[in-house]
Amino acid sequence: MSSTWSAASWRQYPAAQQPEWPDADALKKAEALLSTLPPLVFAGEARRLTTQLADVAEGRAFLLQAGDCAESFAEFTADNIRDKLKIVLQMAVALTYAAGVPVVKVGRIAGQFAKPRSNPTERIGDTELPVFRGHMVNHETFDTDARTPDPARLVAAYQQSASTLNLLRAFTKGGFADLSRVHQWNQEFVASSAEGQRYEQVASEIDRALRFMAACGINLGDEVGLQQTDFWTSHEALILPYEECLTRQDSLTGDWFDCSAHMLWIGDRTRQHDGAHIEFLSGVGNPIGVKIGPSSTPADISALCDRLNPDHVPGRLTLITRFGAGQVEDHLPALIDAVQEAGHPVVWACDPMHGNTFTSEGGRKTRRFDDILSELRSFFTVHREAGTWPGGVHVELTGDDVTECLGGAEEIFEGDLSARYTTTCDPRLNARQSLDLAFRVAEFLRA
Repeated sequence: MSSTWSAASWRQYPAAQQPEWPDADALKKAEALLSTLPPLVFAGEARRLTTQLADVAEGRAFLLQAGDCAESFAEFTADNIRDKLKIVLQMAVALTYAAGVPVVKVGRIAGQFAKPRSNPTERIGDTELPVFRGHMVNHETFDTDARTPDPARLVAAYQQSASTLNLLRAFTKGGFADLSRVHQWNQEFVASSAEGQRYEQVASEIDRALRFMAACGINLGDEVGLQQTDFWTSHEALILPYEECLTRQDSLTGDWFDCSAHMLWIGDRTRQHDGAHIEFLSGVGNPIGVKIGPSSTPADISALCDRLNPDHVPGRLTLITRFGAGQVEDHLPALIDAVQEAGHPVVWACDPMHGNTFTSEGGRKTRRFDDILSELRSFFTVHREAGTWPGGVHVELTGDDVTECLGGAEEIFEGDLSARYTTTCDPRLNARQSLDLAFRVAEFLRA
């Protein structure tokens, strides 16, 4: 960490993708309140996640980072949180059982309320308004009041994150994540599908393995790893006043941690070397991710690694590639070579979603499942040829039966998109598509 770093030092740098808050006094009031509220996560938790990600960096585990494109204030229910957790647990079981490696589970949840946008405004007819930036900032309704950035939403995002974390901790430590409940994670509309039936076969084999262990005299009640699971939270550290207010100094080590989530990432639009986001996250002790798009160069990535992880700490830095199907072979090999030459122990993960978004003929943003799968296949192939570990996947999904991405085993066609298209921003995989993806990734891992 630079000797000049502080939680507020980012304010001396150009900050991309920040909303124009019209009421400066209201923003200061929200910041003052957030600074007094309890941390959402703790430094010890972030350090433990770094240790688990170190196993990923060293090829001994696999990262599954998954969740909503952008969380919604309107869809905040216990059922929604439970269903997102269910599908991530199902995917992790499929990956662990089929590929034989531990899975580090990180959710895009309890803080993923803001999104970077290509344009600061949106025009419909003769009316031009600020673009929707996520519920932490404004509302998707196209009118002046709804689109005006409101600092009170920062506090509302904190409150919803706190409630979400409380429920996630109860689910993952209170019995819901017990492997003996593996069948119960199969949601009704997934269980009847081909993916759900394949999952049930895995669940039945796990049941038999547990019965065998019990018959051998192993007390399963004493095996905490079978009854509980670690589930970590993450979001894009986009709205910097919010992140600053939740940055606290660890009383044990004196290090600074952004206590809004266990892991934070920097987007492809905000990874400027001289930018505020790199400055801010260079000084916190959390594990950090960086999205890497087609404009990245080997020199860029080497410099980012030097800035964000100068001490070469395994698990500290995850590079999340997002090139698009057909572009991985053109960009990834040179980046791998540069990172290896510099000796940086990074986690390599693939975001196969963002480089494959397009607008359908009906005007809806969507993604093709086959494109998502193609990018993942190329990611694994390049790493296999380079002799490096393809450490993880980063996907946008929901536990709901939505129709937002095309294709999958039970194919969604363009005419189906309008049936259950509910995202507030980008299209997500539904639970069937997500489980299908997990089995495909497990096959890539086995290879």
